[in-house]
Amino acid sequence: MAAVTSSGKRIRAYRSERRSEHARQTRQRILRAAHAAFLASGYAGTTVHDIATAAEVSVKTVEAVFGTKRRVLKAVIDVVTAGDDLPVAVLQREAARAAEATTDPVTFLAIVARAVATVAENVADILVVVDQGAAVDEEISAVAAQLNEQRTVIATWIVENLTRRAALQPGLTERTAIDTVWLLLDPVVFRRLTRDRHWSTDDFQTWFTTSLRLVLLAPQKSPRSSGAG
Repeated sequence: MAAVTSSGKRIRAYRSERRSEHARQTRQRILRAAHAAFLASGYAGTTVHDIATAAEVSVKTVEAVFGTKRRVLKAVIDVVTAGDDLPVAVLQREAARAAEATTDPVTFLAIVARAVATVAENVADILVVVDQGAAVDEEISAVAAQLNEQRTVIATWIVENLTRRAALQPGLTERTAIDTVWLLLDPVVFRRLTRDRHWSTDDFQTWFTTSLRLVLLAPQKSPRSSGAG
């Protein structure tokens, strides 16, 4: 009887794994279809039916997985930002851990700049959809506000980590430092510089690192040479 029970458990576990994998693949297919649809037609011009048709699922399936079109858009943004659909917060990911592991403020900023450029490059187009939708839809306006708040959390994390490694400019408050970082983190800044001014991603990373170092951090005193009088 034990063998039968054990075999039954294995079968049930296998079926459960298959169902979970199928659900994950369906979710990813919906998100890919939604991403393409939003970019092509904007938020107002995209319907749940459009998304379902492109993903080759029913409208009921889209609604069962996400609920509303607004939640589909938010999920698309989350996946594009992170680069995958794993339930891991941005500040718990490898780039954030690597930045936290360094003690040098400039190295910290360089690692952050690389991650910021990658995210901005990924989300720049979909955030245009959010901006357009926010102007006419209260729910999307709420999504935009949520994204701004998330940017505040990241800006605060950056400033707090910087102040553990170096002093801020004399007279610069932590609040002003956070607001400065918050502004430079806006993917619109990346989009303007790389598309309108034709900067490379490397140009942006260097500028981001240098700008924050010069604007936020107090100048480091050079050690006097041993022969100085």
